[in-house]
Amino acid sequence: MAFKCDVPAKPTVQVDDDAVRITRWDFEPGAVTGWHEHGWPYFVVMLTDGTLRIHDGDKVSDVPLKAGQSYRRLAGTKHDVMNGSDHPIAFIEIEVKRPDLLATQPNFVP
Repeated sequence: MAFKCDVPAKPTVQVDDDAVRITRWDFEPGAVTGWHEHGWPYFVVMLTDGTLRIHDGDKVSDVPLKAGQSYRRLAGTKHDVMNGSDHPIAFIEIEVKRPDLLATQPNFVP
């Protein structure tokens, strides 16, 4: 179900608290996240132009996206994500663990 690749994408967790996890993902050409399932709903915001090659277990789809473009997915999404571009790409992933806490927790400032 996963892509065959020895180049892992590089996650950098920026925030991880009771309410959210925010991770920057950096991908060299051909790098992959590895097969995984999302435990929470999440948002992705592209930092660069690029193509995400998505393997959902049944089919592979290429999704071209522009810097600043975003999308969201539901909890339970299962897939492997590859950089389908010929250049490095990056995006921010925001996983929402507890939306009820977002209105009550103090702002996080690094």
